[in-house]
Amino acid sequence: MSRVWRQDLAWAGFILGVAVLFGLVHQYPLVRASWRGELAPRLSQVRDQRRAEQFQGVKTINLAQAYALFQPGQARFIDARPADEFAELHVPKALNITPAMVPAGVAEKVAGLAKDKEIVVYCGQVNCDLALKVAEKLQTLGFTRVMAYIGGFRAWDEAGYPADTGK
Repeated sequence: MSRVWRQDLAWAGFILGVAVLFGLVHQYPLVRASWRGELAPRLSQVRDQRRAEQFQGVKTINLAQAYALFQPGQARFIDARPADEFAELHVPKALNITPAMVPAGVAEKVAGLAKDKEIVVYCGQVNCDLALKVAEKLQTLGFTRVMAYIGGFRAWDEAGYPADTGK
C-alpha cells in the first residue's frame, strides 16, 4: 500500500511541476516584469488599455479636475461604492448609486436632476471600475455630461478634501 501511495505522490509532484513550468513559460513576460520590479506599471498599463476599450464613451477626470468641479458646486457627485462604504465617508452631498441600482433604482435618486447637469461619478480607488460602469449606465439613460473620476475616494480623502458621513 505504501508503494502505491508513493507512486501517486510522485505523479502528483510531477504534474504540479509541469503545471508550474507551463505557467512560468506561458506568463514569462509578466514573470520577467515582476523580477525586474516593473509589474505594477505594466499591470496599470494593461488596465488603462482595457478601460479605454471597454468604456470608450466615458470621459475621465483626475483629482484636480474633480475638485475644481466640486468647489463651486458645479457638478453633482455620485458615489458608486457599496452603501456601507458610502455611509462611512463620502464626498459631501454625493448620491450613492451602485452599478446594481442602475437603471431600476436610479430613477428616484436622480429625480429632478437635469440631463445636462455635470455629474462626477467616483468609486473607492484607482483600480476600481465601478465609477466607469455607473457613468456608462447614466449615459445610456440620457445624461450627457457624465464624467468618471478614476482616482477614487481614497485619493480624495488623502488630499484632505471635504468628506461627510451619513446620508
